[in-house]
Amino acid sequence: MSAHSGNARKMLTLPEVCDELNVSRSTFYDWRQKHRAPRCIKLPNGDLRVRRSDLDKWLDAHEDAA
Repeated sequence: MSAHSGNARKMLTLPEVCDELNVSRSTFYDWRQKHRAPRCIKLPNGDLRVRRSDLDKWLDAHEDAA
C-alpha cells in the first residue's frame, strides 16, 4: 500500500477535525446541519469520522484566492 492510499484511508475524529479547523464542536455541527461541513462518516455508535482525503478536498474547495 502506498503512503498516499494509507493517508487517504486515515480517519480523523471530530475533536481532531475541530482542532485542525480551529472551530468549536457546536460550529462544526452547525456547518453539518447546513450541509457546509466536510463529508462525514457516522459510525454505528453515533460517532463521526472524517477521511483525511475528504477534509483536504473540502479545504481545497474553500480556499480563497487572495
